[in-house]
Amino acid sequence: MSLIPFHNTYRPTGVSMEDADDIVLIHGWGLHAIVFDDIVPALLEHFRVTVVDLPGMGQSPLPNDDYTLDFLAEQVLAIMPERAHLLGWSLGGLVALAMADKAQERVHSVVTVATSPRFTATKDWLPAMKPEILAKFGEMFDEDNEGTLVRFLALNCKGSAAMREDTARLKQILYFCGLPAPKALRGGLTILRDSDLRESLPTLPMPVLMVFGEHDHIVPAAAMVAVEPLIQHGRTALIEQVAHVPFLSAPDTFTLAVYDFYRDYQLVGKDA
Repeated sequence: MSLIPFHNTYRPTGVSMEDADDIVLIHGWGLHAIVFDDIVPALLEHFRVTVVDLPGMGQSPLPNDDYTLDFLAEQVLAIMPERAHLLGWSLGGLVALAMADKAQERVHSVVTVATSPRFTATKDWLPAMKPEILAKFGEMFDEDNEGTLVRFLALNCKGSAAMREDTARLKQILYFCGLPAPKALRGGLTILRDSDLRESLPTLPMPVLMVFGEHDHIVPAAAMVAVEPLIQHGRTALIEQVAHVPFLSAPDTFTLAVYDFYRDYQLVGKDA
């Protein structure tokens, strides 16, 4: 019997169950679904919302499988409603894109937040984190799991107008469910270091919105210009005065941008 990730589905508040589409929220490295609490009420106006903890994080068990992007995509697809919109943050954005590539007929749309198809820089992909920085986090993690995780959370918030408040919130969320499994953290760093979805992104037939933070130190805003030609159906959006966690720093501005996208692509009614 395979272990399945912890997940919850919430009833819509603004429409009937019959009229609501499903949306699945996928969190980033080291955290869990509670990180989305500030935007769930707005999404419930039009959607049934499913939140999931990635394997080994939050309340999810850690199966004895290789911790790869393909594994994470399969795990979330296993608990996802038959057809749904996806919203993924950072590592969760990579998972959402991989899910959309694997099961195109099951995905209505994809919103990624502070995600790049490639997180580390190469000669032909410059607007990204230098590989040695992520490698350094990996080395430090082996020496001090908890300290490295806390430092990475601080980097998530660096540059935000609400940096101090955001960092405190992320630390509070981190400890709410206990620390993630080291294997999940180590595997997640490897996925961030090695994944390259630049070839699959242009093949996605569903609408795609990729949201970036103006002062993000993990996925620089300059990546927005680089990904625009790779999106065949959809667009990008930039949230000002935020870093790597725009939905935490500016939830109202973030949900406005998401609903603008949903309306423009006729994914919700014009009154949304």
